[in-house]
Amino acid sequence: MHPLEHRFATVSERIRRAEAAAGRAEHSVRLLAVSKTRDAQAIRACARLGQRAFGENYLQEALQKIDALEGLGLEWHFIGRLQGNKTRPVAERFDWVHCIEKLKHAERLSQQRPAELAPLRVCVQVKIDPEDSKGGLDPVQGAELIQAVAELPRLELRGLMTLPAPSDDPALQRRPFRLLRELRDRLATAQRPLQTLSMGMSGDLEAAIAEGATLVRVGTALFGPRAPN
Repeated sequence: MHPLEHRFATVSERIRRAEAAAGRAEHSVRLLAVSKTRDAQAIRACARLGQRAFGENYLQEALQKIDALEGLGLEWHFIGRLQGNKTRPVAERFDWVHCIEKLKHAERLSQQRPAELAPLRVCVQVKIDPEDSKGGLDPVQGAELIQAVAELPRLELRGLMTLPAPSDDPALQRRPFRLLRELRDRLATAQRPLQTLSMGMSGDLEAAIAEGATLVRVGTALFGPRAPN
């Protein structure tokens, strides 16, 4: 068995086991393969195994891979820090954006999304731990942004994303994921169900699934360690 095939099977089994342990339906959690710094050949090999959704952080690198793999029917997610002067190619070439934390960026994405494409699916990024250096809004700011983004015509607000500080303690891993789920439950409405919880990575996907993740972002456990810079 090829190493990628083995890792893909292992990650898929981890997700299925975590779903079962949490009493959740099988395949209720989607795998987003984080392919930043990986070449088009690795993504193509992963796609042959049945993976369709890929997450990219670096715009220029991602655009090259999107061009190289055109025609495979892949779903591209932008998960890096969004810059205001680069929203147009994101709006034009991606299917999802997980990192909305400024209304002006959301407005630009809405204005720049081509009319012939489906609305761009987006998540608002929330920072649960105020001491964490990662991006995102505090829950109060996130709630305000959700209300504004939901009204933009070329965006489809799908839910929330968080990127908490790493921890090896399962209890500490679960806390920010639980808080994000509870925030979603408070903010969701019939018109705005916020069904997507984008949370959990290679080291903590089980904790995220236990707390309600619907999409886990996995890179290293799938593609192997990244080459040093």
